Amino acid sequence: MTTLYNPLLNGFHPDPSVVRVGDTWYLATSTFEYLPGIPIHRSTDFETWELIGHVATRPGQLGVENVPTAGGAWAPTIRHRDGVFHLVITDAMGRGMLHFTATDAAGPWSDGELIRSAGGSASIDGIDPDIAWDEDGTVYITFSGLILGGPRMGEHLGIQQVRVDLQNHVALEEPRSLWSGSTGAFPEAPHLYSRDGRWYLMIAEGGTERGHGISIARGDGPEGPFEKAPHNPLVSARSTVRPVQNTGHGDLVVGPAGDWLCVLLGVRPRSMTRAFSALGRESFVTPVRWRGDGWPEIDPVELNPRPGTSVHVDFTSPLDGEWIAVRALPEAVAEQRDGRLVLRGTGATLSDPRPAFVGRRQEHLTNETSATVDASAGVGGLAVRYDENFHVELEVSADAVTARAVAAGLVQEWRHPISGPVLRLHIASRPPEATGLLRTSDVFHLSATIDGDVVELARIDGRLLSAETAESFTGRVIGAYAVSGEIAVTDWTIDGDDE
Repeated sequence: MTTLYNPLLNGFHPDPSVVRVGDTWYLATSTFEYLPGIPIHRSTDFETWELIGHVATRPGQLGVENVPTAGGAWAPTIRHRDGVFHLVITDAMGRGMLHFTATDAAGPWSDGELIRSAGGSASIDGIDPDIAWDEDGTVYITFSGLILGGPRMGEHLGIQQVRVDLQNHVALEEPRSLWSGSTGAFPEAPHLYSRDGRWYLMIAEGGTERGHGISIARGDGPEGPFEKAPHNPLVSARSTVRPVQNTGHGDLVVGPAGDWLCVLLGVRPRSMTRAFSALGRESFVTPVRWRGDGWPEIDPVELNPRPGTSVHVDFTSPLDGEWIAVRALPEAVAEQRDGRLVLRGTGATLSDPRPAFVGRRQEHLTNETSATVDASAGVGGLAVRYDENFHVELEVSADAVTARAVAAGLVQEWRHPISGPVLRLHIASRPPEATGLLRTSDVFHLSATIDGDVVELARIDGRLLSAETAESFTGRVIGAYAVSGEIAVTDWTIDGDDE
């Protein structure tokens, strides 16, 4: 019997899309301004998932170098047909709507072809594309009609669809409006499925916040017309006390025992009012049943976390795929040298759009990260980043270590003198002390080992680095950074759990 762990993928892994090929499942998620982009996870049992590669591993595949915060790789759909993997995605405020292919989901993937509008001069204007084929091979791109540029930026046209010439990557018609939900805000994340002679159009609506949910409609063909299900939304945590909230943006697949499953995003909020989600949007899974009248039912998402993890990196082997950088590939800002990770500063700080920063997602609600930083040739340290406006850090210079909290332009610092620029740094995310009803989501403890003693420089309210405060589509990424010169990192350890 399959154990459905939730989260399915811990940490910043939103907008999951899944495809089954034989007895193997492949899962793709969004990465926004981070590279490498669009991770691909593989499983043979739907319990254990392995990161096997990324779609965007070369400069130019995604145009994220200059995208604004929250731009970049939005909402992939992964499918498989005639021995080829297909992935469509919007590179929001970057290259546009793209189609990637690969014969092996681990890569390499193609450079990505722009899916152009019927006029052929520009990308289709929309987000969250789905790709589907009907019985005669006609290709349908179904998408959420959010306009991302020009004088109409921000206008939403509902769920739209075009037939596409996939050889030339051009739409064969002007977009047609389909069904756009059951009056919920922001219809998005459409997916088309053919089952038992009917076509089903599943979408998300309500926004990706607390009103998020999944609704479905069906028709006799991929173009509709579509009739909505009588029991929409199929799943939503809105107005509930469930530990997993914001559930929506789902994709259906047949599971290991022939049962149907829905992968979807959600958050794990904490604090007195369960208002702050430290890790951002994660991937979850829940069972699906088909009723006698041909409509699906989706179970509420049950929290079932995996055991804690412990990771040690000594930097003697090449970096694995968990390491990501901001608007650049990790190798552009760091190199491994003599068993050390060396980052080169450019003068940019973590408050700049393109810092010299390389990190890994925070995967657990309780987390302890430590690393030894040698700042004898520069200035830098260890940090937790949501974006350039929200981050906390421990920064080492020649004569001091500084703890710093940055939140929407507000900066607070705590400085401690040191006798040498090589320090063991520690950033811990721990549950708050139980002191009545009022409590935060978690507390950052920023410490350094100085002359053999662990000295705590600061305690910082974890609500500053949450999806709701930052209004970010990503999540916490813990990494090393350099501001100037070179800093070298060794002996990186991460211990985390979700108790």
